[in-house]
Amino acid sequence: MASVKILLRKHNQKPDGRYALAIRVTVNRKSKFTFIDWIHEKDWDIKNSKVKSSHPNSKRLNNLIRKKVVEVDDLILEAESLKKNYTSGEIKEAIKNNGGKTSFYKLAKEHLDNMASIGKHNRVSTEQGMLNTIKEMLNQEDILFHQIDESFLNKLKVYMMAKRKVSERTVINHYVFIRTLFNKAISNGLVDSKYYPFGKGKVTVRYPESVKIGLEETEIRMVEEMDLKEGSPMWHSRNVFLFSFYLAGVRISDVLRMKWNDITDDRLSYKMGKNNKVVSLKMPSKAIEIVNAYKDQAEKVNDFIFPELKKANLSDTKDVHAKIRTATKKFNKYLKKIGEDLGIDKKITTHIARHSFGNIAGDKVSPQMLQKLYRHTSINTTIGYQGNFIHKDADDALDSVLDF
Repeated sequence: MASVKILLRKHNQKPDGRYALAIRVTVNRKSKFTFIDWIHEKDWDIKNSKVKSSHPNSKRLNNLIRKKVVEVDDLILEAESLKKNYTSGEIKEAIKNNGGKTSFYKLAKEHLDNMASIGKHNRVSTEQGMLNTIKEMLNQEDILFHQIDESFLNKLKVYMMAKRKVSERTVINHYVFIRTLFNKAISNGLVDSKYYPFGKGKVTVRYPESVKIGLEETEIRMVEEMDLKEGSPMWHSRNVFLFSFYLAGVRISDVLRMKWNDITDDRLSYKMGKNNKVVSLKMPSKAIEIVNAYKDQAEKVNDFIFPELKKANLSDTKDVHAKIRTATKKFNKYLKKIGEDLGIDKKITTHIARHSFGNIAGDKVSPQMLQKLYRHTSINTTIGYQGNFIHKDADDALDSVLDF
């Protein structure tokens, strides 16, 4: 059973003689105090637990006291009706967070700060953009978690697709961001789960099918055989793209982090930046030929193979992330020019190297082996990804029906 009392804490006193006016919540004989304001003892009506009219802000303080007491009573009644165990500390946290109605922006900032502190700058950049979109729709006005309901999420979807002209997949990415924060708020006891707007009978988070387009074998050969000046930006961009392709579509962030001492006896061993998995791959002769073109630039055995991170502050993950992002933009600019010069009517970017490998692999390689090459945790992820590129069975079936 819990009890609530408003009182002056006589052992908390300011130099001018004012005492701390606080709310005391007691659960199982353990008490927690939440500060309200500072007042003089002469302004406190101990019998009626209220601020006397002699205080210049008595009306405001008494309204605040009533509001806080109602909030605490509601929280206790709700917990007891749900037969939920609670402590005085949890009630105190709920009071601090506006009766469980926590600011979405405040928790989002804490979340992004935590991601930045562990070096997840790519995720921070992406999710900060999502947060900015929500703020833009609300004209920068704050929003509380209990206000994020099905109506709000549908309004966000309409705003993004009509005003921002984004895809449905982008909308779902925003939903996932909001859902992540909602789950965090619920697990921390900041928001009641009854406000959760996702799930059965509510808003469902389901990614739409997307079309992944990679280059064909003939198009990869065209890129390989293109006559480019050695040392030029286009030559370098082509090398990075093909190096990624030759190694089953290694992510560009991992390619740029690779060092010469990661290669032993023509075998490449490196740690993936996305999940810290250690990967070991035999380097194809074409990949070896590319890295050999950069050997003269190596100053030491632990130097980077490609030059983009040589001047990065490696102890500053934000600086490393910024240089990788800048390099990726530069590569994609030159890869676009390569595609245009070759007459390839497909978008060519560093990420398309991964799609190109999947497209050419098709059903030539078993899903289990592709799982190893792609460094996927689950075979289902590999099967789902590779399904974007395997069309032969469907094509043959269609031909068999129409062959008359």
